[in-house]
Amino acid sequence: MKELLYLKDDQLKDLIEKLFISYRETFSDSKKILNKYSIGLAHQKVIHLISMYNGISISELMNRLKITKQSLNRVIKDLNKLEIIFFKKDTKDTRIKHVFLNEKGEKIFNEIFSIQKKRIYNALLNSSSEEVINFDNVLKKIING
Repeated sequence: MKELLYLKDDQLKDLIEKLFISYRETFSDSKKILNKYSIGLAHQKVIHLISMYNGISISELMNRLKITKQSLNRVIKDLNKLEIIFFKKDTKDTRIKHVFLNEKGEKIFNEIFSIQKKRIYNALLNSSSEEVINFDNVLKKIING
């Protein structure tokens, strides 16, 4: 543990590479499913967030993804055309649209989640409770800068 207090650039580069590879592998697991529905990683990210935050607004989606309205609009149009999502206007402010997954969208999300869950579950299962808690804490710190 003491060596972590003196991380060298090479150690940090190695950690960044591991983060990149773990991200790549986790998301490549779902590639066959995405191809089956003719959608890509950008679509998967939106589907995931809509499943996590049912009824999320377009504005909140943009904030969570840190993308422009133009970028999000392309993905939303694709998902709408493929009949994966639907919208409801806000009851108080009709300018605000909330996005939901329909039955097909839920099915796609569940297929993707099921395959990704295997990799994550196995990694967590083969780790001690302390490792899991520490890993979660480190991830939160990376996310929050």
